[in-house]
Amino acid sequence: MILKLNLLLALALLCGCATITKGTDQQISLDTPGYPGSQCKLSSRGIGTRNVVTPAMVVLPKSRFDIAVTCEAACARGQGVIISGTEAVTAGNVLIGGVVGLGVDSASGAMNKYTEQTAIAMTPIAGCQG
Repeated sequence: MILKLNLLLALALLCGCATITKGTDQQISLDTPGYPGSQCKLSSRGIGTRNVVTPAMVVLPKSRFDIAVTCEAACARGQGVIISGTEAVTAGNVLIGGVVGLGVDSASGAMNKYTEQTAIAMTPIAGCQG
């Protein structure tokens, strides 16, 4: 009986984890309006460095670190940031999963969430004939 009760309690605690409910990866969209085909470099301590061509859909591991974005196209450049925030389910995890659940979500990155869509404003390079 005690074993069943402990198992039930453990399952209840795990259900609150963002690691389980939201996962540790997230798909994001990156665009450079007016400059399709731009070469963009994404970099942060959480993901390392990734190169993409816009428009792009990218699956990234969640992290508490914002992602710096630099893009280049023929005769244009742009910079921006993909912001990392906190998943809403983290509040429920504090109430249900306690310190253990919060620790798991923090270590896995699951308690974080990136901005889902980011548009990088491109600035034309003066005097460039592309």
